[in-house]
Amino acid sequence: MTQHPRNPASPAVDRAEGLTVEVRPWALGTVLVLLGELDLDSVTELRAAVDRALVAPATVVVVDCAGLEFCDSTGLNVLLRAKARAAVDDSRIELARPRPLILRMLELTGATDAFPIRETVPEPG
Repeated sequence: MTQHPRNPASPAVDRAEGLTVEVRPWALGTVLVLLGELDLDSVTELRAAVDRALVAPATVVVVDCAGLEFCDSTGLNVLLRAKARAAVDDSRIELARPRPLILRMLELTGATDAFPIRETVPEPG
């Protein structure tokens, strides 16, 4: 993971080969903005960001998929495991703005029933 200086005015960013995860706080939890491809080579960054976002109980993590160009089964597996982990602490994982290709993958695997899907992303706060 590439370390970046923390600037309170800008979101935290984790970078992996092919994937960028921007971390943005909001009133009820965290928004994770995914940019690029989520696959075997990049799931570690998402897993780490989700783990940090779920530290506090009863939080909502919104995964913004608008910039996600590809997601394979390992990426979906990380999201499903995060959902299960979140439920233990009264937290939840929601997906926002998935592209048609990602939405189709979610539909084919039945994952649209597992996650609330939002059309918007919460404002920082």
